Amino acid sequence: MRIDILTVVPELLTSPLNESILKRAQQKGLVEIAVHNLHDYAHDKRKTTDDYPFGGEAGMVMKCEPVFELVEKLQTERRYDEIIYTSPDGIPYTQHEANRLSTLENIIILCGHYKGIDYRIREHLITREISIGDYVLTGGELAACIIADSVVRILPGAIGDETSALTDSFQDNLLSAPDYTRPAEFRGWRVPDVLLSGNFAEIAKWQEAQALERTQRLRPDLLEKE
Repeated sequence: MRIDILTVVPELLTSPLNESILKRAQQKGLVEIAVHNLHDYAHDKRKTTDDYPFGGEAGMVMKCEPVFELVEKLQTERRYDEIIYTSPDGIPYTQHEANRLSTLENIIILCGHYKGIDYRIREHLITREISIGDYVLTGGELAACIIADSVVRILPGAIGDETSALTDSFQDNLLSAPDYTRPAEFRGWRVPDVLLSGNFAEIAKWQEAQALERTQRLRPDLLEKE
């Protein structure tokens, strides 16, 4: 898989994309992540990537030219399955969408900045808009990191125990069951006996019941999606 991220502040992406699972997945050759500086595709002396919006609104808008030039350059090198724009207008990002993206071969993520991007980019380049929540960030870089992390971690071989990713919260529209580790007793609080029993059938039943109870109590909206 290859993920190309387009940004005006590549420094924001350096550490998140080169640590932990993302780092190991790249070292294993499971994914290639390339960060591109849109300023490199602006041709005026100041390398300008934004301008004032028509209509007199406050804020600055990212220009068409650098984005189109970079995307079209990348498209001459490979075919892209999705060109994603991180936007509050987009579909709510879910585990199911992460699962879908993980099956693709090449994706581009465009990070918005300032007030947003020229709408012609959205009309003529973008194939999918994604929102990670109902709030506003300074730019789309953190959202791009979240998308990359959630997608890469479920690629086969990205984590040591592949079944772990399959039991994460949201995979079946359920929250995870509680997790415990040693010691079995801490300050008088004991781990549930069933987890110490060695009876894996009973453990599975307990985990399923706990996942359902916690979802009904904490996120009943997830059950409505089924």
